[in-house]
Amino acid sequence: MSFKVRSFKGGGRAGVLQTPHGPVETPVFMAVGTAGTVKAMTPEQVRSTGCQVVLGNNYHLNLRPGLKVISGAGGLHRFMNWDGPILTDSGGYQVFSLKGLVRVRNDGVEFASPVNGDKKFFSPSSVVESQSVIGSDIAMVLDECIAYPNTEEAASRALEKTLSWGAESVKAFDKLGRKSVTTGRDQMLFGIVQGGSHRKLRERSAAETRRMDFDGFAIGGVSVGEPRKEVRDMINFTAKLLPEDKPRYVMGLGDPADLVHAVESGVDMFDCVIPTRHGRTGWLYTSEGIIVIRNAPYRHDYSKPDPECGCYTCSNYSRAYLHHLFRSGEILAHTLNSLHNLHFIVQLSVNMRKALISGEFAVLKEKILKYYG
Repeated sequence: MSFKVRSFKGGGRAGVLQTPHGPVETPVFMAVGTAGTVKAMTPEQVRSTGCQVVLGNNYHLNLRPGLKVISGAGGLHRFMNWDGPILTDSGGYQVFSLKGLVRVRNDGVEFASPVNGDKKFFSPSSVVESQSVIGSDIAMVLDECIAYPNTEEAASRALEKTLSWGAESVKAFDKLGRKSVTTGRDQMLFGIVQGGSHRKLRERSAAETRRMDFDGFAIGGVSVGEPRKEVRDMINFTAKLLPEDKPRYVMGLGDPADLVHAVESGVDMFDCVIPTRHGRTGWLYTSEGIIVIRNAPYRHDYSKPDPECGCYTCSNYSRAYLHHLFRSGEILAHTLNSLHNLHFIVQLSVNMRKALISGEFAVLKEKILKYYG
């Protein structure tokens, strides 16, 4: 596994990340398939959008269907019929979101399952071991992501746990031979830089995390409620603290304008539920901004959802039909809308790569910011 990257004037990068399930061209937007599925879409439909990587979530997959089921299937790739790369999140963010059901300890996190109330415990090593069973190409460490706003003292305490857990994760990963126990294939382990909106903490987090033997680095703790400018400033600040020769990943970023700014800051990888979630609520990305397809003006609009889009939805259906499906409560509305939105965001990442290489990134950025700010 390797990462070859070419940097361009202004900070943007185009690279190729080699994984056990094939190369990934960056910048790359990764579709969120939390429980082993991208909601309302088949793996074949996800692939048709040009999507290269799908995410799974260790927390959700532990709860349902459980590691024994996934292991019995030969790993998550076979279980969900996805032959491309998979990245699994540790599930730490989901655990910390269980208000009243979670207790943070120095050695990990204790929580009650929201499914059946059973007591569960995630340690840094158990999270790595779980993802080894799942068989993902890229595994994420357990970290503590605190809510926004937060004090520097609280962010510092969370950071110390994240650093300690990161070191323990690397040791557990090395004991496993950096391979999946289910498939025998190599895996990568990414560290996570935390620190909230406190620059001194970000600098310490980046410096300490860089010293650990990670294959890539994620910028965590952004897009958790901060003002948009603060998100962008912190991504730009943190990205410059990370190694040039390893992939940089912003977790939970999916707005078109935010993606453009992040790529310009030198970030390589992104994921977010927004494209498919917007699809299920009737919001469609287009080359001229968002349209709310459920609204009355589209009842008699027989034009393509987006005249510049070549996805399956835009090639076969009109705005009027999508409006009808959504207003009628038809499940197909979720599928067609999600397919289009995912295609739009994935193609934006492809176009950003092309624009970096051709020297036309500023033109693309201006167009996106015109409609998405």
